[in-house]
Amino acid sequence: MSVVIPFSQALRERTQAVHTETESAAFMTELLSGKRSREDYIALVGQQYYIYEALEAVADAMQDDPVARPFISRKLTRLPAIEADLSFLIGEGWREEVHPLPSTSRYAQRIREVEGWAGGFVAHHYTRYLGDLSGGLIIRNLLTRQFGFETNGIGFYIFAEIAEPKRFKDVYRTQLDEAPWDDAERDRVVEEVTRAYRFNADLFADLAEATATAA
Repeated sequence: MSVVIPFSQALRERTQAVHTETESAAFMTELLSGKRSREDYIALVGQQYYIYEALEAVADAMQDDPVARPFISRKLTRLPAIEADLSFLIGEGWREEVHPLPSTSRYAQRIREVEGWAGGFVAHHYTRYLGDLSGGLIIRNLLTRQFGFETNGIGFYIFAEIAEPKRFKDVYRTQLDEAPWDDAERDRVVEEVTRAYRFNADLFADLAEATATAA
């Protein structure tokens, strides 16, 4: 008798290699190990703004999609926190100071392109938000230790409305398992998650180059 693997587990296993590769990108490894500056961190936050601006615009547009709707939660919304972080880190004129890198523009463009395709939207939603929930507390603690932040400047990593992140993620994975996708559509979702991780890897490479040039 064959064992049916839940889609959430298969998704995690099939994208594990590219996920690990992205996590080990030099820029993030150096940032979290104390080898990069506050300015380098600010550069990262500036790029996150464009990614989440696109993702949350598509989420708003897909509120009525029956497949996408269960995944959309205001508790996950990050854009206001990013804007507050940038105001604190740069000042009220931060919008004139931040600009998308080429990889960020490609990433945001792809997110906007999947509007109307529930599987594609969920792929990017999953890659960003479950990653944020999983690593957010660790990253927040490391950045607090390095740069002396309390809450200002790291609001992106604070999910104040999610009291039990593990339970939230478990529910999210159940929703993945229950999404009405056949095997072909599940394959497409896996491919899009892989694509999302690669966009992140490209972004980290761009950030490493941009901050090296700035230095």
